[in-house]
Amino acid sequence: MPEPVATPTAPPNTTTAVSALLSAVYDLDFGRITSGREAFETTKVMITAVSALCYQLAVCAAHMDRLGVAKQRDNGKTKALLIAMGLAPSVAERTLRIGLGMSRMQLLAGYAEDGVFPVEHLDAIVSGVAHVARRSLDGLCDEERREVEVELIAQAMSGATPKQISTKARELGNTFAAETGGLPAAEDRSINEFTVSETSEGRIAVRGDLDVVTGTRLQTAIESLVEPRPQPDGSKDARTPGQQRADALNLVLEAAASNPTPFVAAPHTDLNVTVSANTSAPATLQWTSALTQATAELLACDSKVTEIILDGQGVPLHMGEKKRRFPHHLRKAILIRDTCCVKCGAPSWMGECHHIAYWSHGGPTDLDNGCLLCASCHAQIHASDWEIVMGVDRHPWLIPPTTIDPAQKPLPAYNRRTMTLEDRVAA
Repeated sequence: MPEPVATPTAPPNTTTAVSALLSAVYDLDFGRITSGREAFETTKVMITAVSALCYQLAVCAAHMDRLGVAKQRDNGKTKALLIAMGLAPSVAERTLRIGLGMSRMQLLAGYAEDGVFPVEHLDAIVSGVAHVARRSLDGLCDEERREVEVELIAQAMSGATPKQISTKARELGNTFAAETGGLPAAEDRSINEFTVSETSEGRIAVRGDLDVVTGTRLQTAIESLVEPRPQPDGSKDARTPGQQRADALNLVLEAAASNPTPFVAAPHTDLNVTVSANTSAPATLQWTSALTQATAELLACDSKVTEIILDGQGVPLHMGEKKRRFPHHLRKAILIRDTCCVKCGAPSWMGECHHIAYWSHGGPTDLDNGCLLCASCHAQIHASDWEIVMGVDRHPWLIPPTTIDPAQKPLPAYNRRTMTLEDRVAA
């Protein structure tokens, strides 16, 4: 009599497998542990399991993001959906950052699947590789990305903390920036960070890491409003310096909120640039350190700058006039023509007016020599081999460096990106 043929069964789907895993967790009974060694080994295995699960959660969250689940549910964002599902805001952000960043990793997934690294270390490695890629002027090729990834994994394997991994990533980023002609870290806006979060007490915590120009603008705006405030009885101001600066920041915010005039482009803060009259010392900004020539030209392009010439003893010899390079009517005309950053499409309110022929090289301040760039693209144009030219159609065109396009075919401004130069010439 022939043996019955087993009916094939479909493998359980992922949800069923995860539910079975959860049931197994519910069945754990640590009361059965009778020795310290067993408790240690069990804890060690659980830590590995938690690390592996955190990685799988990140992968699943990224997959959910790519499927557009949040948009299908309430036209929201994946981070908000993860928070609604029970994750703390910072955990939701980190989870999504790891999951999306893993698609660009070549080696890390194998370690993560095995639970080798805690989630904080995974985040430091993924964020570290992304940081180095931003610092490199031309990005990272696959081989370079792999080298950076190996270096940061080795740091984690050696017992480095997440902070130490991040520090190593910054060192590597500085190296790549120097080798590719990028900006020094102090002037690189691509690595700026600024977070505002609520504390457990309901207060607002502010944390930032800013480039020298942005930081100087912030510090100048605050310090200009820091004034001693005597008590009613004439005694000295009882506030600490930190409290005085916090009050000054509130004044800055109140002034911005009460401004009745909508910004045509990003508002500007006065900057004092100090130049030595008889030495080769580099120019410096008030409150901060020396500047490279690229950043000095960037400031001269579209800022309100006061140039102060010092003698060898640090005594001012001459103070130049403040100059707002593009007046209001020209800014408005450029905004109407370009509508957004001509390179990346960032909204107009983030824009700065750029002199196509540099003002410091004699370029005029007029409509045909100006275009709208966001702060990051503005800094990149000044520090890289990208060029901008004004076409016969009186619109800006971008010419990429040979490392990106050997033929250097002109690209239209972002708001006209479907156009070609031939179309305009033919018209």
